[in-house]
Order: sequence, then C-alpha cells, then structure tokens
Amino acid sequence: MSSIATQLGQSYSDHPLRLTFLKWQCRVRQLNMREADGRPDDAIMPAVHLDGADEPLGHIITVMNKSPGYSVTPELEHMARKTHDPAQRRDAALKFLSASYYQKAAEFSDILTATFPPGSDGAATIRRAKSCRLVFEAYAQRFDLSCKVWKLAQHNLLYQATMAHNRLFNPALPPDTIVLGFEPDWSASSSDAPR
Repeated sequence: MSSIATQLGQSYSDHPLRLTFLKWQCRVRQLNMREADGRPDDAIMPAVHLDGADEPLGHIITVMNKSPGYSVTPELEHMARKTHDPAQRRDAALKFLSASYYQKAAEFSDILTATFPPGSDGAATIRRAKSCRLVFEAYAQRFDLSCKVWKLAQHNLLYQATMAHNRLFNPALPPDTIVLGFEPDWSASSSDAPR
C-alpha cells in the first residue's frame, strides 16, 4: 500500500463534495441505527461498478470509520469482549452507535471499508481492478464515488476499526477476513438526485 491516506486512515481533500457526502452518511447511518436496528439498507450498500462492465458487480456493505485522532476502536473491542451473548453485543453496539457516534462528520475518515470472506472471488475481482465506482442511491440522494481500492493489512488502523465494528454485529467473523478500503477521488466523483 503506497497511499499515505490509507496508512493514516484519512485523505486530506477539501473538496466540497467530501463533507457533503460525510454529513449525509452520518445522518443516514444514525437513522439506520435508531430506526432499523442497524440492518444495512441502500444508503450504506452501494453498487460496485468496475470499468468496462455494463452492470454493477453487486452491492457491498460499507463501514464508515472515525479518523485515527477520533478512533473508538478500543471501546468497540471492549464491548465485544464484555459478553459472549450476540444479542447483548448487538444491543450495546446499537446503543453506542445511535447516540452521539455519528454527530460530527468531520471526525470520520472518507476512506470507506468493507469486509469479505476469506478467499472471496468478489474481493479479488475488485482488488484486481484497482479502482471502481461506488454508487449510493437512497433518501432522494445519489452519490457516485470514483475510488481507488486497497487491500488493508491487519495492522492498518482502518482494518482494525472495521473488524471491531463488524464483530459487534457478527461475532463469527473469521480472523482472516479480507478488508478492502475505498479511497474516493472527490474531483472525479459526483452527486445528484436519483435517476
């Protein structure tokens, strides 16, 4: 991995679309935690489009992580260790994530992440492409993000934050789960009303 952004968990673009997207994601994710018990919907499950393909490869569930300076990974890991009861873990996660977690968009990395099972053909296909478009379409908003794709190493802060978040909802995640990072190129991305 050569991008300093993926190493630090944050790009440093001041493009106006960046903050617009992060604010929208914070709003829809908090709503999802409060009203849908954290079940993924179209607002956090973009279609993945690879160059040259007529149809999307499929949809992925993305995680939006705090930037390293605002990381709550230790708190998420503590919640997971506190109980072996999946229902109690989920309840603690929903309570934590629906409170003030998503209140400040500026505290979040704009590098989205997604987990894939070990040996995933989909992850391998996306990774080989090295870039893709993530198309989010929900709640009368459409964001088309042109992204560089990274396979994150287990020591990467975003890998650790993603695994800590997802273990609260899926305690059976294998230790060799693949985590891909999607780093938007804001100048090549767009937003408009749904088509």
